Amino acid sequence: MKRLFEIPATPLVPVRGETAGYPVHRIFGVGRNYAEHAAEMGYEVDRETPFYFTKPASAIVPTGSEIPYPPGTSNFHYEMELVVAIGAPAFRVSVEDAAKAIYGYAAGLDMTRRDLQLAERAKQRPWSLGKAFEKSAPIAEITKAADFPEVGSQRISLKVGDEIRQDAHLSDLVWSVPELISHLSRFYHLVPGDLIFTGTPAGVGPVSPGDRITGAIDGLQPVTITIGAAE
Repeated sequence: MKRLFEIPATPLVPVRGETAGYPVHRIFGVGRNYAEHAAEMGYEVDRETPFYFTKPASAIVPTGSEIPYPPGTSNFHYEMELVVAIGAPAFRVSVEDAAKAIYGYAAGLDMTRRDLQLAERAKQRPWSLGKAFEKSAPIAEITKAADFPEVGSQRISLKVGDEIRQDAHLSDLVWSVPELISHLSRFYHLVPGDLIFTGTPAGVGPVSPGDRITGAIDGLQPVTITIGAAE
Protein backbone atom coordinates (compact mmCIF):
# COMPACT_ATOMS: atom_id res chain seq x y z
CA MET A 1 0.00 0.00 0.00
CA LYS A 2 1.34 3.45 -0.93
CA ARG A 3 1.51 6.29 1.53
CA LEU A 4 -0.93 9.15 1.12
CA PHE A 5 1.81 11.55 2.19
CA GLU A 6 5.32 11.52 3.60
CA ILE A 7 5.95 11.85 7.31
CA PRO A 8 9.11 13.12 9.08
CA ALA A 9 11.97 10.65 9.19
CA THR A 10 12.64 8.73 12.40
CA PRO A 11 15.09 10.77 14.48
CA LEU A 12 18.53 9.23 15.00
CA VAL A 13 20.68 9.70 18.10
CA PRO A 14 24.46 9.37 17.61
CA VAL A 15 26.19 6.49 19.40
CA ARG A 16 29.75 6.80 20.63
CA GLY A 17 32.04 4.72 18.43
CA GLU A 18 29.39 3.96 15.80
CA THR A 19 28.75 5.45 12.37
CA ALA A 20 25.08 4.43 12.47
CA GLY A 21 22.56 6.21 14.67
CA TYR A 22 20.05 4.90 17.22
CA PRO A 23 16.51 5.27 15.76
CA VAL A 24 13.97 6.59 18.26
CA HIS A 25 10.68 4.74 18.50
CA ARG A 26 9.07 6.02 21.72
CA ILE A 27 9.99 8.24 24.66
CA PHE A 28 8.86 7.43 28.19
CA GLY A 29 9.36 9.90 31.04
CA VAL A 30 9.38 9.02 34.74
CA GLY A 31 7.73 11.41 37.18
CA ARG A 32 9.01 12.34 40.63
CA ASN A 33 11.91 9.92 40.71
CA TYR A 34 14.06 12.08 43.00
CA ALA A 35 12.60 12.76 46.46
CA GLU A 36 13.85 16.36 46.67
CA HIS A 37 12.36 17.23 43.28
CA ALA A 38 9.03 15.72 44.31
CA ALA A 39 9.16 17.88 47.43
CA GLU A 40 9.86 21.08 45.49
CA MET A 41 6.82 20.30 43.34
CA GLY A 42 4.68 19.89 46.45
CA TYR A 43 4.53 16.09 46.62
CA GLU A 44 5.94 13.16 48.53
CA VAL A 45 7.38 10.30 46.51
CA ASP A 46 4.96 7.45 45.91
CA ARG A 47 7.17 4.49 46.77
CA GLU A 48 4.49 1.95 45.86
CA THR A 49 4.80 2.38 42.12
CA PRO A 50 6.54 4.67 39.58
CA PHE A 51 4.45 6.64 37.10
CA TYR A 52 5.07 7.80 33.56
CA PHE A 53 4.27 10.23 30.79
CA THR A 54 5.25 10.11 27.12
CA LYS A 55 6.76 12.38 24.50
CA PRO A 56 6.62 12.03 20.72
CA ALA A 57 9.71 11.11 18.71
CA SER A 58 9.53 14.65 17.29
CA ALA A 59 10.65 15.85 20.74
CA ILE A 60 14.19 14.62 20.01
CA VAL A 61 16.75 17.31 19.21
CA PRO A 62 20.53 16.82 19.16
CA THR A 63 22.89 18.39 21.66
CA GLY A 64 24.31 21.71 20.53
CA SER A 65 21.02 22.85 19.02
CA GLU A 66 19.15 26.07 19.45
CA ILE A 67 15.53 25.37 20.29
CA PRO A 68 12.76 27.96 20.10
CA TYR A 69 10.94 29.15 23.17
CA PRO A 70 7.77 27.11 22.61
CA PRO A 71 4.28 28.46 21.98
CA GLY A 72 1.60 28.63 24.64
CA THR A 73 3.84 29.06 27.69
CA SER A 74 5.41 31.78 29.78
CA ASN A 75 7.14 29.38 32.20
CA PHE A 76 9.52 27.12 30.23
CA HIS A 77 11.57 24.81 32.49
CA TYR A 78 14.64 22.58 32.17
CA GLU A 79 14.85 19.12 33.77
CA MET A 80 18.18 17.28 33.57
CA GLU A 81 17.92 13.48 33.27
CA LEU A 82 19.72 10.19 32.73
CA VAL A 83 18.30 8.57 29.58
CA VAL A 84 18.23 4.80 29.12
CA ALA A 85 18.20 3.43 25.55
CA ILE A 86 16.54 0.05 25.12
CA GLY A 87 18.39 -2.38 22.86
CA ALA A 88 16.52 -5.69 23.17
CA PRO A 89 12.85 -6.64 23.48
CA ALA A 90 11.58 -6.63 27.06
CA PHE A 91 8.14 -7.74 28.19
CA ARG A 92 7.38 -8.74 31.77
CA VAL A 93 11.06 -8.96 32.61
CA SER A 94 12.33 -9.31 36.15
CA VAL A 95 14.44 -6.69 37.85
CA GLU A 96 17.34 -9.16 37.72
CA ASP A 97 17.04 -9.57 33.95
CA ALA A 98 16.22 -5.96 33.09
CA ALA A 99 19.82 -4.95 32.41
CA LYS A 100 19.89 -7.31 29.42
CA ALA A 101 17.52 -4.93 27.63
CA ILE A 102 19.77 -1.87 28.00
CA TYR A 103 21.63 -0.69 24.90
CA GLY A 104 23.19 2.38 26.50
CA TYR A 105 22.85 5.64 28.37
CA ALA A 106 22.77 9.33 27.49
CA ALA A 107 22.38 12.75 29.06
CA GLY A 108 19.07 14.36 28.19
CA LEU A 109 16.75 17.24 29.00
CA ASP A 110 13.03 16.97 29.64
CA MET A 111 11.98 20.49 28.67
CA THR A 112 8.60 21.35 30.20
CA ARG A 113 5.91 23.99 29.73
CA ARG A 114 5.47 24.18 33.49
CA ASP A 115 2.48 26.50 33.56
CA LEU A 116 0.55 24.20 31.24
CA GLN A 117 1.60 21.10 33.17
CA LEU A 118 0.46 22.59 36.47
CA ALA A 119 -2.84 23.80 35.02
CA GLU A 120 -3.54 20.29 33.71
CA ARG A 121 -2.49 18.72 36.99
CA ALA A 122 -4.83 20.99 38.95
CA LYS A 123 -7.74 19.72 36.85
CA GLN A 124 -6.55 16.09 37.12
CA ARG A 125 -5.91 15.99 33.39
CA PRO A 126 -3.01 14.37 31.50
CA TRP A 127 0.25 16.31 31.20
CA SER A 128 0.43 16.21 27.40
CA LEU A 129 0.43 19.97 26.77
CA GLY A 130 3.13 20.47 29.37
CA LYS A 131 5.41 17.61 28.32
CA ALA A 132 4.66 16.21 24.86
CA PHE A 133 5.70 18.82 22.31
CA GLU A 134 8.26 19.25 19.56
CA LYS A 135 11.94 19.71 20.45
CA SER A 136 11.29 19.10 24.15
CA ALA A 137 13.78 16.22 24.53
CA PRO A 138 17.33 17.38 23.72
CA ILE A 139 19.77 14.49 23.98
CA ALA A 140 23.51 13.88 23.70
CA GLU A 141 25.18 10.88 22.10
CA ILE A 142 24.51 7.44 23.57
CA THR A 143 27.27 5.58 25.37
CA LYS A 144 26.90 1.81 25.18
CA ALA A 145 26.10 0.07 28.45
CA ALA A 146 29.35 -1.92 28.32
CA ASP A 147 31.29 1.38 28.33
CA PHE A 148 29.43 2.95 31.26
CA PRO A 149 29.86 1.92 34.91
CA GLU A 150 26.97 0.61 36.96
CA VAL A 151 24.53 3.43 37.65
CA GLY A 152 25.13 4.74 41.15
CA SER A 153 27.53 7.41 42.36
CA GLN A 154 27.76 9.43 39.13
CA ARG A 155 27.10 13.13 39.51
CA ILE A 156 24.21 14.63 37.54
CA SER A 157 24.16 18.42 37.21
CA LEU A 158 22.90 21.31 35.14
CA LYS A 159 24.06 24.86 34.56
CA VAL A 160 22.27 27.83 33.07
CA GLY A 161 25.12 29.97 31.79
CA ASP A 162 27.80 29.50 34.44
CA GLU A 163 25.39 29.02 37.36
CA ILE A 164 24.77 25.51 38.71
CA ARG A 165 21.05 24.95 39.16
CA GLN A 166 20.82 21.16 39.63
CA ASP A 167 23.38 19.01 41.42
CA ALA A 168 22.79 15.45 42.63
CA HIS A 169 23.91 11.85 42.12
CA LEU A 170 22.28 8.99 40.25
CA SER A 171 22.24 7.06 43.52
CA ASP A 172 19.45 9.47 44.55
CA LEU A 173 17.04 7.83 42.08
CA VAL A 174 14.00 6.55 43.95
CA TRP A 175 13.39 3.78 41.40
CA SER A 176 16.54 2.25 39.92
CA VAL A 177 16.98 1.71 36.19
CA PRO A 178 16.35 -2.07 36.40
CA GLU A 179 13.25 -1.46 38.54
CA LEU A 180 11.90 1.04 36.00
CA ILE A 181 12.47 -1.28 33.05
CA SER A 182 10.90 -4.21 34.88
CA HIS A 183 7.85 -2.21 35.93
CA LEU A 184 7.33 -0.51 32.58
CA SER A 185 7.62 -3.86 30.79
CA ARG A 186 4.51 -5.06 32.61
CA PHE A 187 2.47 -2.63 30.53
CA TYR A 188 4.42 -2.26 27.27
CA HIS A 189 6.39 -4.47 24.94
CA LEU A 190 9.61 -2.47 25.17
CA VAL A 191 11.66 -2.67 21.98
CA PRO A 192 14.92 -1.29 20.58
CA GLY A 193 14.37 2.38 19.90
CA ASP A 194 12.54 3.09 23.16
CA LEU A 195 14.07 5.74 25.42
CA ILE A 196 13.36 6.15 29.14
CA PHE A 197 14.02 9.55 30.70
CA THR A 198 14.49 8.51 34.33
CA GLY A 199 13.53 11.67 36.22
CA THR A 200 15.13 14.90 37.35
CA PRO A 201 16.76 16.09 40.58
CA ALA A 202 15.68 19.14 42.55
CA GLY A 203 16.49 22.61 41.24
CA VAL A 204 14.28 22.84 38.16
CA GLY A 205 13.51 26.33 36.97
CA PRO A 206 12.63 28.68 34.11
CA VAL A 207 14.74 29.73 31.15
CA SER A 208 14.49 32.65 28.76
CA PRO A 209 15.54 33.31 25.15
CA GLY A 210 19.32 33.59 24.98
CA ASP A 211 19.99 31.22 27.89
CA ARG A 212 22.54 28.45 27.34
CA ILE A 213 21.89 25.21 29.23
CA THR A 214 24.53 22.55 29.91
CA GLY A 215 23.61 19.24 31.51
CA ALA A 216 26.24 16.74 32.60
CA ILE A 217 26.46 13.19 33.94
CA ASP A 218 29.82 11.69 34.87
CA GLY A 219 31.02 9.44 32.06
CA LEU A 220 28.58 10.67 29.40
CA GLN A 221 28.75 13.38 26.74
CA PRO A 222 27.13 16.58 28.09
CA VAL A 223 23.93 17.87 26.55
CA THR A 224 23.84 21.56 25.64
CA ILE A 225 21.16 23.77 24.13
CA THR A 226 20.51 27.45 23.62
CA ILE A 227 17.02 28.88 23.98
CA GLY A 228 15.98 30.82 20.91
CA ALA A 229 13.30 33.41 20.32
CA ALA A 230 9.65 32.60 20.98
CA GLU A 231 7.70 31.01 18.16
